Amino acid sequence: MSFIQLKEGEFPVIQQSSDYAIVAITKHGVALARSLHEKFSNTDLYYMNKFEVGDESSKGIQMFQGSVRMLFPALFPVYKGIIIIISLGAVVRMIAPLLKDKKTDPGIVVIDDKGEHVISVLSGHLGGANELTREVAATINVKPIITTASDVQGTIPVDLFGQRFGWQWESADKLTPVSASVVNEEKIAVIQESGERNWWMHDTPVPSNIYLFSSIKEALEHQPQAALVVTHRLLNKEEEIILDNGVMYRPKVIVLGMGCNRGTSSDEIEQVIRETLEELNFSMKSVKTICTIDLKKDEEGLLEVVDKYNWDFQIYTPSELNEIDIDQPSDTVYKYTGAYGVSEPSAIRYSGVDQLSLTKKKSGNVTISVAVMKSDDRFR
Repeated sequence: MSFIQLKEGEFPVIQQSSDYAIVAITKHGVALARSLHEKFSNTDLYYMNKFEVGDESSKGIQMFQGSVRMLFPALFPVYKGIIIIISLGAVVRMIAPLLKDKKTDPGIVVIDDKGEHVISVLSGHLGGANELTREVAATINVKPIITTASDVQGTIPVDLFGQRFGWQWESADKLTPVSASVVNEEKIAVIQESGERNWWMHDTPVPSNIYLFSSIKEALEHQPQAALVVTHRLLNKEEEIILDNGVMYRPKVIVLGMGCNRGTSSDEIEQVIRETLEELNFSMKSVKTICTIDLKKDEEGLLEVVDKYNWDFQIYTPSELNEIDIDQPSDTVYKYTGAYGVSEPSAIRYSGVDQLSLTKKKSGNVTISVAVMKSDDRFR
């Protein structure tokens, strides 16, 4: 069987087919790596060719010859995470020249040669190394070693806050200082105007240094040392002071009900969306879905915009739309579509709200309605 030749100054060619890689260089390490590879289907396995068993080709295992240090430049750009069965000190020295940024570096997990310790080494939060460490440790029945302060203390991981709901931060500039404020138990304000309420992920109560507010004005009166702001709104100048040491998160709560003439360009549709949201002082990052009638399921302009921003796309039949009471049903729209309205009832139906932020606006070839989804007001 052929194997990867690792030579100084040459970039190795690998065959990446999974999200995660497992690397081993010793006899015991290879045995452990093979076991993990069988239990984790989304992994590629690499080990030294001198430990060849004979079934590597059938199992998609890649072997290499030479210093493993020269393998990592090829692994780093393509894998979400790398599980390395090599001593921690050696791993640190080998990967140090490859490190760039915690938002792009893969999650690195190290296991000792006897499989007694599983350690989250790099990109614990954003790279997913902490979660990967827990999964690997559970598989081999040992305790995971995680040193991230927010995990150890059972508090809010600022860089992951709301990630499971699809929240996006507005800017990463203050992630580090706000994280420091949280783990140092400074006075923290969590201001939530929209989005999912069940973001607390621990069995213990919310720490006493974290205070919950429903408005920025209320939070500012209590003079917090740092803030996490969850809102779909664009802040005004008076409110922006909260971000001096704060991170703003955009929850996916905006629903766009839309209709358009056949053949309307994606540029026109996007322009109407942008202008409308700016008028409402809403953020594009908080858009969750575009809703429309099933006649528009193949409308190229709508599909291009949805694909560009990775939004959901929901279609309804005329009968489903006609079940919704609207202020101004249109006989003309009914004549051509079988529904008495498109943008307004689709936004109401998807969002489940009684009152739209924008009932209906006609602009060129596009009609748009806007809703903001409500979430359970109870903190859970």
